[in-house]
This record gives sequence, structure tokens and C-alpha cells, in this order.
Amino acid sequence: MVQTALLAIAAGEPAGIGPDLCLQLAQQGQALVVLADKNMLQQRAALLGLSVQWHDYDPQQILPLPSGHLRVLHVPTAQPVQAGLLNPANSPYVLNLLIRAMQGCQSGEFAGMVTLPVHKGVINDAGIPFTGHTEFLAEKLHAEQVVMMLVGGGLRVALATTHLPLRQVADAISPALLENVLRVIQRDLMRRFGIAKPRILVAGLNPHAGEGGYLGREEIDIMIPVLDRLRAQGMNVSAPLPADTLFTPQRLAQCDCVLAMYHDQGLPVLKHASFGRGVNVTLGLPIIRTSVDHGTALELAGSGRAEAGSMLEAIQMAADMAQHARPHDPARL
Repeated sequence: MVQTALLAIAAGEPAGIGPDLCLQLAQQGQALVVLADKNMLQQRAALLGLSVQWHDYDPQQILPLPSGHLRVLHVPTAQPVQAGLLNPANSPYVLNLLIRAMQGCQSGEFAGMVTLPVHKGVINDAGIPFTGHTEFLAEKLHAEQVVMMLVGGGLRVALATTHLPLRQVADAISPALLENVLRVIQRDLMRRFGIAKPRILVAGLNPHAGEGGYLGREEIDIMIPVLDRLRAQGMNVSAPLPADTLFTPQRLAQCDCVLAMYHDQGLPVLKHASFGRGVNVTLGLPIIRTSVDHGTALELAGSGRAEAGSMLEAIQMAADMAQHARPHDPARL
């Protein structure tokens, strides 16, 4: 297997701010390759008034480039791109970026992949079922259990369920799901983040963590037996805690990660603390994948007002995770 420090940056929805952010990488001087339509990037650079020295991707030339230069692995769009205007015809291109980056990570060509925002709606409008990066990569990589974790503002917040309607959340939280999610978090905090014995705080599903069964029995019937068993096996996990008092400085000082039961239980707190600089990490994959914490921002595409903070944090985190990878890990440098 080829071992490399090169990170792949998938440019995401071509009509959004992904290309704008990629162009800002020309000033970074890191070991990166941008996966995108080169012609589209050149057109966006002209729109933004940017001068960029272009380098076609060569697997034998992976050292950092000087400021003002950008390395591009050309993946063509189906149709020309207009900033801010979605086109379903280019949806396969977006997925091709992910597949090429993923394949490069699997082979060792890339140390990890960083994904820029995609637009789920336009992909589905193209007749392609798509619920998000996390689910797409899990399916392609045959990962049995993946976990979405966001990092920022001094917090790590993982989710037991992701993009589910609230009506479906309680039914989805089974003993098997909870155990599998916690084992993935434990394993990847150790192998990807170098934390020898992770401390995990678990949010209850119901208000006041069910208040002894008066506000719901999921904590008593499902969560507590699993958490007790894992604790007996040596895992440092809390009992179900009321979410409204979990995110306090005193509690957070005692943990390496919070596990929230659903999307909007944990992420509003994290995004309040870190919006614009947060990072989305997919745990449970055989490769390293990080992403920005924001969407396509179509209204900003081509305006020069896109902020690269989250992307730069995602790149740094992917590089740090690659450094922590163990010798037997496929993503090992």
C-alpha cells in the first residue's frame, strides 16, 4: 500500500461555495489535492478576481505547493456551472468526487478526505436517493455502524441518530444501536484521536432523562441496562443525563465526548460554541473523513464572502487524525 500525507478535498456542490473555498486553499501551502472540475475552478477564480497557478494532480508529486498554487485532480461536470444556480444534471459529478476521494483513501493514495458541502435536495431531484455524506460513505465502504461527531468550541458531540424525523427517533434507539454507537466512539477516540481511555457522557432521550419513568421509560428499559453492561466491561460511560444540564462547564470538564440521542439535541449547543469553525467527523469508517459544519450557501457563491474557517479546521483535524492512525490502520501515514 502506498503511504502518503496527501489529503483529498472533495469540492462538493459546484454551484455553492465549495469551489470558492477550494480556491482559498491556494494560499495555504499544504499537502492537498482538490477534486473538482478544473475548468469550473478557473471560471470561479476569474469571477472572484483571483490569480492561481494550476497544477494537474500527479501522484508522484505530492509535496506542499507555494502560496498562490493549487493542485487539482480533474473530475468533469456534466454541464457548465453558474455560481448560485443548482443544476440536477451535475449531481452525479458531486457523487463522483466522493467516490474518487474514497477510493484514494482506501488504496493509501490519500491519507484522508475532507468533504465540502453538497445539496441533498438537488441530488434527489436528479433521481438519486441521497440522505447525506455519512450514509453514502457508510454504504459504499460497507461500514456496519458509523457515527456522526461534530467537534468545535472545545466540544465533541456524537449522535446516536442523525437525519431522522423526530417522531422516529425513540423507535430507532434500541439496545443494539446504543451499544454499537458507543463502541465505535470508544474505538475511534482511541485510534483516531489518541485518547487512551475515553470518557463519554450520555444524554437521556427524554426531558430530565425520563425522571424515573414519569416522562418516558426509554432510559430505564433501554439505555441504563446497556450503559451498566458497558461500564462493567471497563468502558467509561455515564448513566443517562438530562440534556438541559449536561452541557455545563463542570460536566464537560469530565468528558472527552458527549453522546446525544438525536440531531437537534446536541448540535445546537456545539454550533453555538463553534459555528463557522466546527468540524464534522465520521467515526466507524475504515478511512478518515472530515467535513465542514455548514451548507452550500448558494447566495454567497462567487461573491468573495465565503469564509474558510470550518474547512481549514476540517483539514487540520484530518491531518491530526492521520498522524494518530495506528500501524494496522488502512489510513495510516
